[in-house]
Amino acid sequence: MKKTLLCAAVTLVSCITFAQSGSGFGLKGGLNYNQNGDLIGSIANAGENILEGSEGRAGFHIGVYGKIDLLKLYVRPELFFTQTKSSYDLNGDENDFDISKIDLPVLVGVKIVGPLHVFAGPAFQYILNNDLGDIQIEDVENEFTVGLHAGLGVNLGRLGLDVRYERGFSSNEAEFIGNNITNISGRVDSRPEQIIFSLSVHL
Repeated sequence: MKKTLLCAAVTLVSCITFAQSGSGFGLKGGLNYNQNGDLIGSIANAGENILEGSEGRAGFHIGVYGKIDLLKLYVRPELFFTQTKSSYDLNGDENDFDISKIDLPVLVGVKIVGPLHVFAGPAFQYILNNDLGDIQIEDVENEFTVGLHAGLGVNLGRLGLDVRYERGFSSNEAEFIGNNITNISGRVDSRPEQIIFSLSVHL
């Protein structure tokens, strides 16, 4: 999986190098509103099963992109660091589920009219770290996952604004062990479902 991510990163760098002599490259960053999958747990010595959905929280992302124009179409590979956050209510206590990851979307876009464009494509993700409040949590089932990005954007000179939806293709669970306060153990689905707002600067 790590070799796959490395190959994808090399491809991105190659695209950006090519884009410098063609369409361009730049920096991007923005805010994420994320909501992970369900938490499934049980209370020790009580035999009680719980199913808890997450509440969305704001996160952020920052990185680089390359863009290659192909008449009405364009190809835009991106590479950025993402910090997402969502929250679960466990036994009356709110616990934030934080995930740090590297994202590599490869987007294909269509220019509609003027500065407006739409895009979609696969997003390759490598999870660096995950944390569920004060609860001990194991590594996720798969560090390398694939999802989908789809959205629309507008270009204003050297600045670009876009909003997109991200969804992981398959569940990716991590087991956790409760402390003496929560007394809950189980697993949580780290698959992302989020709205992403981005500002990009063409260099």
